[in-house]
Formats: sequence, C-alpha cells, structure tokens
Amino acid sequence: MIAFWTLAPLMVLAALGILFVRKAVHAALLLAVVMISLAILYADLDAPFLFAVQIIVYTGAILMLFLFVLMLVGVDSADSVVETIKGQRVLATVGGLLLGLILVISLSQLTLGTATGLDDANEGGNIPALANLVFSRFVFAFEVTSALLITAAVGAMVLAHRERLTPKQTQADLAAKRVRDFADKGAHLGPLPAPGVYARHNAVDTPALLPDGTAAESSVSRVLAARGTVRSAPAMAHDIEDLKRQLGVDTAARPGVTGTSGAAASTTEDVPAEHGKHDEGATS
Repeated sequence: MIAFWTLAPLMVLAALGILFVRKAVHAALLLAVVMISLAILYADLDAPFLFAVQIIVYTGAILMLFLFVLMLVGVDSADSVVETIKGQRVLATVGGLLLGLILVISLSQLTLGTATGLDDANEGGNIPALANLVFSRFVFAFEVTSALLITAAVGAMVLAHRERLTPKQTQADLAAKRVRDFADKGAHLGPLPAPGVYARHNAVDTPALLPDGTAAESSVSRVLAARGTVRSAPAMAHDIEDLKRQLGVDTAARPGVTGTSGAAASTTEDVPAEHGKHDEGATS
C-alpha cells in the first residue's frame, strides 16, 4: 500500500505531463518515470519477470529507440499546426470520446472470479506459472501479437524504403568523373599525397615534399591547416648537411632525395640556432 500510494500519484502526474508538455524530449523522460514506477509496482507484487521485462524491454529498449528517433528528427523541430485533412481535430475528439465510452462500458460489464492470491498464482515459481499460462490458455493471443509486431516492423521498413532515383555509380563511373573534374575544374586526379613523404618527420601535421623541394599543401588535413598547426617540413631537416658530412654520402647524385636535400639546404640558414642538433641515436 505504501508503494502504491507513493508511486500512483507520481505516475498519474507524469502521464498527464506527457500529454501537455511541448517538448518531445520532456515527454520521453516523463514516460520513463511512468515505466520505472510501474516496474517497481511489479516487483512489489512478487512479479520478477514483469519487473525485468518492464525495465529491460520497455524502458531500456523501446524508450531508448524513441530518444534515438528524436535525435535523428531533431529536438528543435516544431510540429506543423496546419490541418492537412479538414475536420481531423473534430474526428479525433469524437473518436477519443467513443473509445473512452467503450472502455467504461467494457469495464462495467467485466466480472472476475474469486481472487486466489499471489501465493497460489505463483506456486512453483512466478516464471514457470507465467509460462504455463502464456503457452497454454493464451497461446493463440500470444502468437497473434507476435505476428502483429512482425507485420508492423515489416510495414515500417516498407514505408521508410526509398527507391533509387539514379543508377548506382560503378568504379569506372567514379574514375571517369574524376577525369572530368580534372579537365573542367582542375581537381586532383589521383589520391592525395600522404603527410611526411620525403620529409624528415612522418607526423600528420608535416606536409609532404614535392620533387622540387616545396611543401605539398594538399597532403595535410584542411582542419590542421585551418588551426595553424602545420609544421614546416624543411625546418625539420635542419641537420641534413651535418648528416651528409658524417655519413660521407653525396645526396646530390641520388635523385630520390634531391628535392629533400635541396629544400633542407635552402632553408638551413633560416632555421634558428636554438633548434640544435639531434643526438647520436637519432642521427644514426
């Protein structure tokens, strides 16, 4: 009795709030209050199976699905108050009144047998007794409800399905589009160069070096370029001349590194002295 008279007014207020609040997110949260309170009443009535189903299925799954739909649709989107069907508000009001009248008449004509108590109903365990009722007396209603839910899921997928208006592009179509964009707009034809290629550092914020020693701006993410966190690739090679002298390698005769050494040589004088030299391990 304490649990009922504590949770029942809260559930009624939350249910009324679902009808009158203006934001859908608030309505979903109030619905969670109703579901959790109902689960507590199930637990108080020695119905552990219904308690678990109410928490896991309804509150944990279906209500989260409602919230995901609200996130996709947008919580700031407002419903249109323009009636697309004339007289739909009058029809909705009349239908609601008729439904309420039918429920009142049905409940007034309802007769119940003698109450046996929860101890007799849960004899042998709550879950086995519930399974015995579901798969014996109410098996037809259980299967009809299952078929109804499956039909609703298939109908939702059919209504949400969109026919493709344009044919799907193949790999050849995408390649031809890249060539047309290169001819018309001057877009890059192949894949963008990876950051750090022919540079002294392989970080994503270090631009690649072109064969002439200049930095390839397209090799660094536009986000990093907008933030101003792009490193100078030639500045990372301030010790290239010392490295050449230590190794005794003439990089001028190696075309694969000509651009790198040229860029490093051209910017060695511009690098501040405090950069210092790499330690022996890094040099080797």
